[in-house]
Amino acid sequence: MRKLISFVAIAVLATSCVVFKGEKKLKPRDGVVLYAKEYMGTPYLLGGNNTRGIDCSGLIHNAFKKQGIRVSRTVDLLRKEGKRISIDRAKPGDILFFRTSKKRKLTHAGIVVGRKRDVPLFIHASSSRGVIISSMNEGYWNKAYAQTRRLIR
Repeated sequence: MRKLISFVAIAVLATSCVVFKGEKKLKPRDGVVLYAKEYMGTPYLLGGNNTRGIDCSGLIHNAFKKQGIRVSRTVDLLRKEGKRISIDRAKPGDILFFRTSKKRKLTHAGIVVGRKRDVPLFIHASSSRGVIISSMNEGYWNKAYAQTRRLIR
């Protein structure tokens, strides 16, 4: 019986090594995007931090954290991190910031996931639609746009 258990354990370990051998390690920015997309459809919840409900900074915080990158939990603190760049240079994993209220303060953020016709697409937690992907072509976001920051080199 012991020999059988040992044989099964060795077989499982050997086959699992083969499965993982062919996998590529994700680049940090690709991992951040992949992890953020796991929240697609999650409802918006101010201060939320999981799949039952999440806000924009919680989405960013969790996606970066799962990739092993520590970032702040609020938009106000996130805006001070990384390097400010032109939106034309935005790559997946970069952060877009917005002013969604009449105040001058930055109040919303999202993660760039790619481009469509050279226009950034970003994932964010919308207060009305939950976690979705939007385009900078959309008038509301284009008008509210404030800055782009790169946290991953």
